[in-house]
Amino acid sequence: MGIKITGIGSYIPSAVEKNEDFNNHLFLNSDGSSIKHENTVIIEKFKAITGIEERRYAKDHLTSSDLGFFAAEKAILDADIDPETIDYIIVAHNFGDVQKGREQSDLVPSLASRIKHSLRIKNPRCVAYDILFGCPGWIEGVIQAQAFIKAGMAKRCLVIGTETLSRVVDPYDRDSMIYSDGAGATIVEENNNSDTGILAFESATYTYDEAYFLFFGKSNNQEESHDTRYIKMHGRKIYNFALTNVPQAMKSCLDKSGEKIENVKKIFIHQANEKMDEAICERFFKLYDYPMPDNVMPMSIHKLGNSSVATVPTVFDLVINGKIKDQEVHKGDLIIFASVGAGMNINAIVYRY
Repeated sequence: MGIKITGIGSYIPSAVEKNEDFNNHLFLNSDGSSIKHENTVIIEKFKAITGIEERRYAKDHLTSSDLGFFAAEKAILDADIDPETIDYIIVAHNFGDVQKGREQSDLVPSLASRIKHSLRIKNPRCVAYDILFGCPGWIEGVIQAQAFIKAGMAKRCLVIGTETLSRVVDPYDRDSMIYSDGAGATIVEENNNSDTGILAFESATYTYDEAYFLFFGKSNNQEESHDTRYIKMHGRKIYNFALTNVPQAMKSCLDKSGEKIENVKKIFIHQANEKMDEAICERFFKLYDYPMPDNVMPMSIHKLGNSSVATVPTVFDLVINGKIKDQEVHKGDLIIFASVGAGMNINAIVYRY
């Protein structure tokens, strides 16, 4: 038995926020002090490091569960299935539904239940639940889906990654320019060809020293009277952690699969930071003393920013549907999905398309 992705869809919000739109923002250091650079310099350095030129924000009336629903509809249509036959709906996110202009996250009912309701699925045996696993959440959802199928608990699962990070960022923090909104969804089910689909996976959580590399913290503006918390990160620590651990996880996963490094055609990595992603992939190939191939790492971060759990399924969807220049996946290609994020969590999947 093989377990593979049979349908995919993504939702990319229409509102574009360009780098130059931040020219009039007041950016402050974490201690509240002024930054000794003009915004044009800050933004130029930001683009050079992250590769981000613009990002997408959800319309004011939409929430994460809405975005997830839109992506799910596309995945169901792409798989050409009856949604009543879905056994599990697994929704990866980190902050629940956050209304525009509100400070409180809404997590009851779960986003998975909300999306199932929006899909108008009547079958009570279609079990819907959420997972909080940082940016690697969608990949972890796929890993869980294949476990359910292998155990005989399910035949077909809907796995979604959805987030509206634009609503949990500190506007006085330069890192706020990284984050964006979006959703990606996939149908995962068993098939008769054991040579295609998921060949191996790797998953890990590092907490001894790393648990709070990403956290919720106060605004950089020390004069804010309320105690609202925002997503914060120790960027350098995350960078070093990722460069050390993600290539090793990818290698472990590839070794488990029994496949050779020269057969890897594409790596769909979490769109966190262009320089970091390039360094991760370079180190991965270096572990095999093999040169990193051209165009092996499709990127969407330049135009879409970092939408956390949505980045990997979204960039995969864009490539599958021919929407990224000079990037294609062909039947039989060996690909790798990989991610790193809050927790600190790392995971990877080796997959034959």
